[in-house]
Amino acid sequence: MQDTVTAPASTTPVLTIADGKALVRLSRPAEHNRLEPNDLTRLVEIFDAVATDPDARVLILTGTGKSFSSGFHIGALKETKESGETDYDPNAFENMVNRLEDLPLPTIAALNGGVYGGATDLALACDFRIGVEGMRMFMPAARLGIVYYESGLRRYVSRLGLNNAKRLFLTAAPVEADEMVRMGYLDSIVPADQLETTVDELASQIAANAPLAVVATKTALNDVARGTLNPDEHARARARCAASEDHQEGLRAWAEKRKPQFKGR
Repeated sequence: MQDTVTAPASTTPVLTIADGKALVRLSRPAEHNRLEPNDLTRLVEIFDAVATDPDARVLILTGTGKSFSSGFHIGALKETKESGETDYDPNAFENMVNRLEDLPLPTIAALNGGVYGGATDLALACDFRIGVEGMRMFMPAARLGIVYYESGLRRYVSRLGLNNAKRLFLTAAPVEADEMVRMGYLDSIVPADQLETTVDELASQIAANAPLAVVATKTALNDVARGTLNPDEHARARARCAASEDHQEGLRAWAEKRKPQFKGR
């Protein structure tokens, strides 16, 4: 399949789609892929497009250069406050991260380097996080006099546990890669030259499964974790999958001892 590329400018996040995988690349390496206000809008546009693209079965989020991302540009926030601008939405970063978490297709954060500030929550919003040896993270909110937004705190506590969340937020101390695995922030760490292959293998495993079942299961698992699972909606999702062509294809492939060819319907 020919790669589909959409990018308004070289420093904005770039989307490519090929072989069922949507790759979103942060593209400001000189500034450690920090996110400017316009990038937040662009990322939401990308997430909205991928959510309805039948060619996308899994999303991979990664960075360019030595860092994954240094998070939101604090200087832009300072400039906005000093200038008295009123068109900047203070909830824009939180809304963008929540949109990523709520995507129906599975998501993988391919952390090519350090992850800092709000970018730590951006990665937490993904379903899987694969990091590289020698990387580190830290959450400097307390050093900046910032109380983090509610959904971000919930992600930290639900994914890492209360004690780890307190350690990261209240000390603002850096954490090395091995400790990130121990606390559950990373699923695994690999040598930098193996990151692309490792993530591609994981994405291929996910993309090979029945899309309707994957989406319904991810949605249900997130709802269970939040305590918001609606039994009636879950029962309807199960019924749709049971009546799908993909379910029949899965049964045939199992009986015939071959790989299924799912179509998402």
